[in-house]
Amino acid sequence: MKTKAITLIIILMSFVIMGLYADYPVTEDGKSPFVQVVESIRESVVNIQVEAEISYSQGSGQLPFDDDFFKFFFPNPQLRQPRRSMSMGSGFIFKQDGMDVYIITNNHVVEHGENGTITVTLADKAKYEAEIVGLDAETDLAVIKITIDFGEEITIVQLGDSDNLDIGDWAIAIGNPFGKLGLERTVTVGVISATGRANLNFGSGSPIYQDYIQTDAAINPGNSGGPLLNLKGQVIGVNAAITSTSGGNVGIGFAIPVNLAKKVSNDLLNSGKVVRAYIGILPQEIDSELRESLKLDKVKGVLVAKVETDTPAEDAGMKRGDVILKFDGKDIENVAKFRILIANADIGRSYPVEVMRNNKLKKLNVTLIPRPGSEIQEEKEDKSKSNNDLGIKVESLSSEFAQRYNIDADEGVVISRIMPDSPAASSNLRVGTVILEINQQKITSVKDFKKATKNIKEDVVLLYVETTAGTYQYVTVKMD
Repeated sequence: MKTKAITLIIILMSFVIMGLYADYPVTEDGKSPFVQVVESIRESVVNIQVEAEISYSQGSGQLPFDDDFFKFFFPNPQLRQPRRSMSMGSGFIFKQDGMDVYIITNNHVVEHGENGTITVTLADKAKYEAEIVGLDAETDLAVIKITIDFGEEITIVQLGDSDNLDIGDWAIAIGNPFGKLGLERTVTVGVISATGRANLNFGSGSPIYQDYIQTDAAINPGNSGGPLLNLKGQVIGVNAAITSTSGGNVGIGFAIPVNLAKKVSNDLLNSGKVVRAYIGILPQEIDSELRESLKLDKVKGVLVAKVETDTPAEDAGMKRGDVILKFDGKDIENVAKFRILIANADIGRSYPVEVMRNNKLKKLNVTLIPRPGSEIQEEKEDKSKSNNDLGIKVESLSSEFAQRYNIDADEGVVISRIMPDSPAASSNLRVGTVILEINQQKITSVKDFKKATKNIKEDVVLLYVETTAGTYQYVTVKMD
C-alpha cells in the first residue's frame, strides 16, 4: 500500500508538471516568447555606476543607509564618516537625439552623481560619463544623458501602456543584480501580481507619489532602474524596490508604471524639473466606520478633510465633508490615486469634478495651479543650501509630504530634507520635525520660513519645534 501511495503521488505530480509546461507560452517554432523579447530589448539596458564624496554628520538623521529603502540598494550600513561612496544600478535607453542618448533610471541610483561621476556601461562594454538631465525624488525617477562616439550602435526601448495591465500578465525584468559580480543584463520572468500599490513605507526616502506595479519577477540589488517588460517587448515599468526581510528577492518586487515615467521624463527633458498641479485640499481615506457614519453605501472616493483658503478647490466651491467621486471622468479609488491624478494634470486647465455632498451628487469645475513652492514660481533652488542658510527644505502642513508621513500639527512647517554638510545637519533636527518658531518669530507658512532664514546674520539660530516623537523643545543651529 505504501509503494502504491508513493507511485500515485509521483504520477499526480507528473501530471501537474506536465500541465504547467503545457500552459507555458511557446512560439510556433517551439521557443519561449521570452527569447524574442530579450533579444529585441536586452542591449538597451545599461549598467550605471556612481562614485561620489558623501558626507553625513553623526546623529543628523540624514544617513540614507539607515532606511530600509536605501539599505536594500546600497548595503553598506557601516558608512558613517565622509568618504568616497560607490553605488551601482541599472537604466534603459529611451531616446536619442544625434549623438546624445537619454536614459531613464531611479533617482536613488544617480542622485549623488551631482557631486561625483556617473559612468554608464553599454551592452558592448563601451563606457561613457553621464550627466544628470533631471531628478524627481517624489517619484524616484531620473533622466541622465551620455554623448556616444560616432559609429556606436544603440538599442532604444519601446514604451508601452501601464494603464492596460491585467493581474496575471507575464512580466520580464532585466537589470544588473549585485553590481560587482558581473551579472549584467540578467533576465528574470514572473507575472503582474497587483497594480496600484501605494502607501508603502521604505523609510524617509520613500517616494511621495506611489502607484506601483507589483511583480514576482526576481528583482535584486542592482536591478533598480531597469525595465519591466511585457511579452511585446514594451517597457511597462521601471524596477524600483522590493519587500524583503533578508535583503534579497522573495517574490515581492515593485516597479514604477511607465505612464508615470513618461510624464516625469518628458518634464525632465523639457525643463530639468517636474512642476506639479495643485488643488488645495487635504484628502482622507474613507474607512468602513466613516462609510457607515456618512451613509456612503458602495460609494468609492476620498473625503475632503480640509479646504485651504485661496486655492482652486475653494474657488470651485468645494467644501469640507465632500466626497470626491470622479476627477476628469476618472473614478477616485483612494488618496494615492487622487494625488497622482492631480499631480499629473495640466496646470491652468479646467477639470470636471464630481462630489457627493449630503448624499447629493454635485458637479464642479476646478482650474489647477502650480503647487506652491514649485520652481515655476521661484528661482531654481540652490541645492547645496536649499535656498536658505540653514540647509533645510520644508513643506506646508497641507503638502503631500506632510500627509504621507501623517504630520498632524496645527501650525508651523515640516522639515522634508536636511542637506548634507549644512549647519542643520550637525543639529538635533530630523526630517519630519515641525518648525514652530525661528529666533522667536512664529512660523505659520513656507513664506514665513523663507523670510526668517534668508541672509541669517546670527552665529546661532534658535528654533522652537515639535519633534517626530510629538514633544516640544528648543533646538540651536550653529551657523559655521
